[in-house]
Amino acid sequence: MFETVEIGHKIRKSVFKRREPQLRARLLDLQYKLLEKREFPVLVLVNGLDGAGKSETFNLFNEWMDPRHIRTVAFGKPTAWDLERPAMWRFWQTLPAKGQIGILVGAWYLDPLNTRVYRGGKRGAFERRLERIRRFERMLVAEGALILKFWFHLSKDAQEKRLKDLSESRKSAWRVTEEEWKQSRNYDRYVKTAEEMLSHTSTGEAPWEIIDGSDHEYRSLTAGALLEETLAARLAGKRAAPSPEPPPPMPPLDKRTLLKSFDYSRALERDVYKEKLVKFQGRLNRIMRGDAMRNRSLVAVFEGMDAAGKGSTIRRLTQALDARFYRVIPIAAPTEEERAQPYLWRFWRHVPGRQRTTIFDRSWYGRVLVERVEGFAAEPDWMRAYHEINEFEEQLAEAGAIVVKFWMAITPEEQLRRFKERETTSYKRYKITPDDWRNRKKWPQYELAVNDMVERTSTEIAPWNIVASDDKLWSRIAVLKTLVHTLEKAL
Repeated sequence: MFETVEIGHKIRKSVFKRREPQLRARLLDLQYKLLEKREFPVLVLVNGLDGAGKSETFNLFNEWMDPRHIRTVAFGKPTAWDLERPAMWRFWQTLPAKGQIGILVGAWYLDPLNTRVYRGGKRGAFERRLERIRRFERMLVAEGALILKFWFHLSKDAQEKRLKDLSESRKSAWRVTEEEWKQSRNYDRYVKTAEEMLSHTSTGEAPWEIIDGSDHEYRSLTAGALLEETLAARLAGKRAAPSPEPPPPMPPLDKRTLLKSFDYSRALERDVYKEKLVKFQGRLNRIMRGDAMRNRSLVAVFEGMDAAGKGSTIRRLTQALDARFYRVIPIAAPTEEERAQPYLWRFWRHVPGRQRTTIFDRSWYGRVLVERVEGFAAEPDWMRAYHEINEFEEQLAEAGAIVVKFWMAITPEEQLRRFKERETTSYKRYKITPDDWRNRKKWPQYELAVNDMVERTSTEIAPWNIVASDDKLWSRIAVLKTLVHTLEKAL
C-alpha cells in the first residue's frame, strides 16, 4: 500500500510559490461558500507517521483559510474524564457544525492503532474497533458530513533522518519526544498495522488519501489540492451515496400490534401504592449509593404516547436519588445548534460518567417515531437509525452504563380522558397543546412505528420494558420495580 509514496515525491520550490497563492485563494473562497450555505460540515482527519508533516499541514490549512471557522483538535491519550464514558464520546464532542471545518489530528484511529502495536491489543478487538469506525463514518456521511482522511507517510530511512534533523536543531528539538523515537524503533510493526487499518477503513464514503510527507512543497500542495477538489465537488452537488437500507417491515396482516396485546386493566389501591412506593424507592436509593455503582452509570429512557405519565413517573424515580448525581434531560424539537449536527449528537453530549444517572424524557427514539410518522426524516434515514441506535446503546453498555428503557403504554380512550382533564384543570392546562390533538389523529401510524421500534431495538443489553399505564399508580410501581430488579441483576 505504501510503496508508491516511498519513492520520494518532490515539487520544486518555484512551482510551489507559483501555485500556492492560487490554491490559497481558492480554498478561502470555498470555505466562505461552505459557511454561507451551512448545508454540511467538513471533517479533515490527519493521521500518519511522526515526522511526516502532520502538524505543518494543519497549521498551513489554518494559515490559508479563515481560522475562525476551523476547529483543530489533536487527540492523545484519553483522560480520566474520557475513560468514564464510551471511547467515541470525546470525538462526538468535537464534531464541527454545518458550515464549519474540523481538523481532527489522530481522531478515532490513533488509539486502536497504538493499542494494537504497543499494548498487545488482540486482533479481534482491533477488527471490532475498525468495524465500529466504519459504521460511525458511514453514519456521519449519511447525515451529510464530508470526510477527508489523510495519512502522511515516510519510508523508514526518511523518518529516522527527519527525527534526527528535528532533534539536532534547537528550534525544533522540543518536537521530538520519546514517543516519536518509540514509533521509529517499532517502524515495521507500526506500518504493517497501519496498512491493515487503512485497507479495512478506506470506503466509498470515506476513502484514505496517502501522501508522501518527505517534501514540504509536495506534501502541502497535494493535501491542499485534495481538500480543494473534494470541497468544490461537494459544494457543486456531488455527494457520496451510502449503500441503500433494507425496505421497511411489512405491517402485520391481522393489524394486531404489540401495544394492543397488553392488559390495561391492572390497577393498585392507593394504600397499597403508597406502601410499595416507599419500599421500591428505598431499595433504589440503597442501590444507587452502594459500592457496586462506583464504576457504573445509569441511563434511563422514557418514551410513550402523549399523556402516558412519563413526567409523573420520572418524579417518583428522582425522589429516590441524590440530586447531585442525576440529570433529567427533557427532549423537544431540536434547536438550531442541534440541527447543525448528526441527530445523535445531542444525546451523546449528555452521556453520564461513573456513579451518575441521566434520565431522558423522550430520547433518540424520536428518529424512528415522530420523525418517521411526521415525515421529518426520510425513509432511508429512519431505517438506518435502528442499527445506529443499537450501536449507541451497545457503546454505552460497554463503558459501564446500565441502559433501561420504558415505553409507557396507554389506550386511546384513556388518553382522551386525560387530554380533557388537562383542558379543564388550570394547573394542567400547559400540558396540552394543539400538537397533542394533531398527533392523536395519527395513532395507528404511531402504533405501527412503536411495534417496529421494539422489534428492531429491544436487545439483550437494552431490552424494552412495556408498561401498561392506564392506571398511573400501577405503572409507577411497575417502573420502579423493573428498574430495581434490572439494577440488582446487572450489579
